[in-house]
Amino acid sequence: MRHDEAVLRCLTQTAVLSLALFAAPGCAPEDDGPARPADCGNTAALPLRAPGKLTVATDEPAYAPWFHGDDPSNGQGFESALTYAVAGEMGFAKEQVDWVRVPFTNAYAPGEKPFDFDVNEVSITPERRQVVDFSTGYYQVRQVVLGPSGVEQATLAQLAQRSIGVVVGTTSSQAIDESVTPRQPVAYFDTNDLAAQALLAGQVDALVVDLPTGLQIQSANPAAQLTIFGKLPVVPREEFGLVLGKNSPLTSCVDEALGSLQQHGSLAGLERRWLGDSARIPELA
Repeated sequence: MRHDEAVLRCLTQTAVLSLALFAAPGCAPEDDGPARPADCGNTAALPLRAPGKLTVATDEPAYAPWFHGDDPSNGQGFESALTYAVAGEMGFAKEQVDWVRVPFTNAYAPGEKPFDFDVNEVSITPERRQVVDFSTGYYQVRQVVLGPSGVEQATLAQLAQRSIGVVVGTTSSQAIDESVTPRQPVAYFDTNDLAAQALLAGQVDALVVDLPTGLQIQSANPAAQLTIFGKLPVVPREEFGLVLGKNSPLTSCVDEALGSLQQHGSLAGLERRWLGDSARIPELA
């Protein structure tokens, strides 16, 4: 056999083998598209972590005003009450909701989830959407400036002159980057508790936090005479969403429940009861 004929036969065999491999079961590229939506009207058929139970996660500790007493199961606080309202719309009684604790950043990290959904003030972002599902937004977040009433910081220019504290890795931190040009280095803290302690100790002049957190810190420390000076510009729109595993078949069911709560005014009622009215807070400019 001539050399060129041998080469041609070898190439032909290789091509046939390659086609066979791609055609064989399990060898073709997998399609990881959205899972088929669950039958939301049939709780017994829902693909749950535990049969007959809705497993919901949040962080530990669970802070007010989202939760009260670090007990997510008591129905007190906006996110605890919201969870039971969503569960009810999905057909679950309160005793059918099981709570687990999951660290904040683990909730939206890649991988399998130990929950049906997570509720923990997680902002919806394009980057996070790549690895988890989000429900429709249940709360539009506004970032505010909190500080001692005697320190003038009623404008963005005045705020830029102050020492500012913020929790690291949060959208509050992003809001500073997008809205303020601080003259001093920003102080970063691991938790809201640590940030509040620094403000009360005079280590920073102001904190940038979401509005409910600002209201909670203010009400918990009346002797400090703290003031919410105003809301930072919305750049861009920010909303909290419930977190589900990527391509979860339950996402459509959770969205349906939230849509119902929004339609008949229950979602707005929960916000007014637990988080207050943001309309009275001025816009910083």
